[in-house]
Amino acid sequence: MSTFWIDRPTFVTGGTGLLGWWLVKRLVEVGARVICLVRKRPSKAEFANAGLPAQTQQVEGDIRDQALLERIIGDRNVRTIMHVAAKAIVTDAIADPVPTLSVNIEGTWSLLEACRRTPGVEQILLASSDKAYGEAEQLPVDEKTPLQGLGPYEASKACADLIGHAYARAYGLPLAITRCGNFFGGGDLHWNRIVPGTIRTVLRGKRPVIRTDGLFVRDYFYIEDAAAAYLLLAEALAARPELRGQAFNFSNEERTTVLDIVSRIVRLMGSDLEPEVRGESSTEIREQLLSAEKARRLLGWSARYTLDEGLLHTIEWYKTFFERTEAGRAALAEA
Repeated sequence: MSTFWIDRPTFVTGGTGLLGWWLVKRLVEVGARVICLVRKRPSKAEFANAGLPAQTQQVEGDIRDQALLERIIGDRNVRTIMHVAAKAIVTDAIADPVPTLSVNIEGTWSLLEACRRTPGVEQILLASSDKAYGEAEQLPVDEKTPLQGLGPYEASKACADLIGHAYARAYGLPLAITRCGNFFGGGDLHWNRIVPGTIRTVLRGKRPVIRTDGLFVRDYFYIEDAAAAYLLLAEALAARPELRGQAFNFSNEERTTVLDIVSRIVRLMGSDLEPEVRGESSTEIREQLLSAEKARRLLGWSARYTLDEGLLHTIEWYKTFFERTEAGRAALAEA
């Protein structure tokens, strides 16, 4: 185990979200002193269920509050920052774009401006997304592919990504950018997402529903691999200044349709239920696939879990959640 993280003041924005709580969990395990920005004190979130409030410091506030961010970074002697706070539901962004644009874009410049004005920060990881690339002409996309996200969520991540590059270049901030595929793993309670929604539906003994034609291609990325990638990149950024201002794709590089991911889940759960493919139209990006060649070459990174292994771990997490927690039993029973 690396000693890099022992007692290291590490600030995680969005610490109660899916990626955030897995990051915090891993950072606590390696000995970091973790400070989390949260919108409200954690209660039923997996962050709380995992016992993380007692092992971390939490500060209530808004990611757009620059003055608060400066106080957190300065008063707590923050050395490493992982900025993963975001409005991340694509359908919500389409229905009501302003909150997504505000949090994802203004939140990013507020944090980076706070870093610029507060000495001592040594590494900043900025979470972009594969969605920032938009509808690329060639797949898989690498880090040289232009950012051309056109939907509200996609555009917000592309803007935040470019703002990160600007602050790294203009002010020398020690920053690197991550672009990952669709996260999946335990703790995601957004049931409209395909992985948790399908698992819950199959456990109910019902046919999983695919609202599109099922042929949309996505880059599904297990959350524990994502958390490990963040820690690896932060350590590399500390040792190698030439990585500043660079972006890295992280992916298992497996071309997977929505129909295939649903079929895999059903098979791994030992069910013979056939998905209901409704064929409804969608405004989302049709095909996405990342190349992680740069991360393999420059960081020595590789995914620890295959897609099926990640899904098996995820299925087991939800089975335990639905069986052993009051919130899980309520979620399984709700209409």
